[in-house]
Amino acid sequence: MDFFLGSKIGQMVLAVLALAVVVAVILGAARLADRFTGRTRTLWMILAFGGPAFFLLGLGLVYPAVRTTVMSFMDRRSEEWVGLANYAWVLTDPDSLQGFLNTFLWVLLVPLVSTTVGLVYAVLVDSSRFERLAKSLLFMPMAISFVGAGIIWKFVYEYRGAAQEQIGLLNALIVGLGFEPVRFLQDSPWNTFFLIVVMIWIQAGFAMVLLSAAIKAIPSDIVEAARLDGVSGWQMFRRITVPSVRPTLVVVLTTITIATLKIFDIPRTMTGARFDTQVLANLMYDQSFTFGNNGVGSALAVAIFVLVVPIVVFNVRQMVRNREVRGA
Repeated sequence: MDFFLGSKIGQMVLAVLALAVVVAVILGAARLADRFTGRTRTLWMILAFGGPAFFLLGLGLVYPAVRTTVMSFMDRRSEEWVGLANYAWVLTDPDSLQGFLNTFLWVLLVPLVSTTVGLVYAVLVDSSRFERLAKSLLFMPMAISFVGAGIIWKFVYEYRGAAQEQIGLLNALIVGLGFEPVRFLQDSPWNTFFLIVVMIWIQAGFAMVLLSAAIKAIPSDIVEAARLDGVSGWQMFRRITVPSVRPTLVVVLTTITIATLKIFDIPRTMTGARFDTQVLANLMYDQSFTFGNNGVGSALAVAIFVLVVPIVVFNVRQMVRNREVRGA
């Protein structure tokens, strides 16, 4: 019996049985709710269908967040309390400060440039003859994982000595033009900007798709009225297009910002976070899993969470505000 339960098949059977029990409990609670009326019935429905969701939410999100916060006040093995020592390290250590600086550059540039490129591109190809093809070309990088994109661009940026044959695309072109090869990924601080280009390359397609849909949703009578008034293309863009898609712009900017705050794959794949390209998420990984320092790793995780929360709150407020405006 112990051998069966310890095997993969036994574990799969137990998982199926547990799922069956959960479904049976939910259906039983829903059937019980049908026997009541009014608020009692509503309460039972919430317990039947919302209870499991809230339980899984608490198990998968709330408990880990609380546990991480508690561990951030403990030593590297989570055995003794150390107070704010881990946070003091996060705010004073040179590697941590480098991570904060680089993360700030990522968050500053990636959302702004990605959204700008996506918006301008969406406006230029809107209703054009090759609109579908043009949009597909910009959106294709979204189908590539961050790790895959990092590997592709690592070959693009690859550097070898001047006496060697260049296998990197950019350096092959540079050497072919008679110049010296460039250390794209090794020389700081420009290597951070070259890494940021990869993220922009991926996220511009995401911004373009959402903003293109928002542009097509602009009422045609507004556009026709503006054209009859003789507005120029720039005036149409500044006074009609941008104000009309503002709610979508906010969503795109905040979504890309949150994704950028958690960036890990690209620096890890392309430079191993060396050469002064360290970011907070990679530093958290190194402290937690490479160096086994659970306290500092948890403190860095809390720091990232604290940075993300205001952006999420702002996004939610904007959504509520837009609903109120539409309702009015």
